[in-house]
Amino acid sequence: MSIELDRVVVRAETPGGPAPEVVVLRETTLELTEHRVALIGPNGSGKSTLARLVNGLVEPTSGRVVVDGLDVARKGREVRRRVGFVFTDPSAQLVMPTVVEDVALSLRHQVRDREERTAAARVALASYGLEELADRSVHTLSGGQRQLLALAGVLATDPSILVADEPTTLLDLRNARMIGDRLLALPQQLVLATHDLELALRCDRALLLEDGGVVADGPPAEVVAHYRSSVG
Repeated sequence: MSIELDRVVVRAETPGGPAPEVVVLRETTLELTEHRVALIGPNGSGKSTLARLVNGLVEPTSGRVVVDGLDVARKGREVRRRVGFVFTDPSAQLVMPTVVEDVALSLRHQVRDREERTAAARVALASYGLEELADRSVHTLSGGQRQLLALAGVLATDPSILVADEPTTLLDLRNARMIGDRLLALPQQLVLATHDLELALRCDRALLLEDGGVVADGPPAEVVAHYRSSVG
């Protein structure tokens, strides 16, 4: 799989502010073909914006984003079938009352029959060790279980690319390691926006963003060392 950004710029309006708009992502041209790509940088650097461009959650003000040959702006629905997205807070994704219903919702387009869909959802849960929680309310789950459920729901649709926007930030150390290990073991191409530099070091390529632009790009050890030196 290939993700291409061709002279992409993202601007956002600032109603009532001193300027009519602010540049969130400066002109960026990239091709991402590696299995695991980490996006690192301080808050407000543009890494979440870059991550969200991949499946159209953010649209470029100018330039093009192309995923596996598909222009995201023109073929958004097809792209979103290929690109799964995991948010920082799983509450943004878990919308059904029970665990099994939430995964089944993800499968509604692939499996039309309700009973078959529920059965497929239970299979997906079993692959993540969540089968015993299938009939539990999503509100009774721990933080790690909720993030694992969000991941299971996204991956049940078998996307080719997974974008994860700071998926371990709200977790304790044990659950952060568990989710990180799960993500890095996936066969899908992974784009991972993260503050966890140890996790970033385990990727195949890293991009450092600062002030809305990519300031370093290369082997994770080099990019992480550059970031650490830049913050003293």
